[in-house]
Amino acid sequence: MPLPFLTADRAFDGETEDVVLPFHDRQRWRRPYRPGPPRVGLAALVLLLASFVLAAAVIIAATTSVTGAWIWFGVALLMIAGALRGLRIGVWVSSAGLRHVTFFATRTTAWAQVGTLRLVQQPVRWMGLPRTVQGQALVLEARSGRGASSRADGPVVLLSTHDADFLGRPASFDRASDTVEAWADEYRTAAAGR
Repeated sequence: MPLPFLTADRAFDGETEDVVLPFHDRQRWRRPYRPGPPRVGLAALVLLLASFVLAAAVIIAATTSVTGAWIWFGVALLMIAGALRGLRIGVWVSSAGLRHVTFFATRTTAWAQVGTLRLVQQPVRWMGLPRTVQGQALVLEARSGRGASSRADGPVVLLSTHDADFLGRPASFDRASDTVEAWADEYRTAAAGR
């Protein structure tokens, strides 16, 4: 079974490192990097726990209360939905713009609204937790305070060296940030020419 989210940066393997925008169908939203091992491992663990909850729901339905079984079936569905949403967290690009997906929200910014994308050294959240450490971050500043931030109080951190996708993988962070910047450069220029 093909898993396209695992092959997102296949163009960077081997001899094709000079390929910046390797995708032929640029209308489709795609993440320009692979999800990190902590993110995939946590999702796998939650899905494993959901399978046990589903088995428990079947046993409860066969032995006692159907109502209780439906409750546990709902809990398992919430766990599955949470694991799948956790795998979608990150930055997605297409010819339409840049999409920043978090667990509870998705913000899309058209390329014409992307002000600047830059790498900065700053305190970043470690694995999305409140604890911060010094690291690098790819920061988006939308034009006129609109777009990805939907607030005028400052830039939005899209990627960092200490999030669940790049923890312990600095080369992957560099490739991902370069790729997002390359998409922005190409499509901002095209949007400005219109």
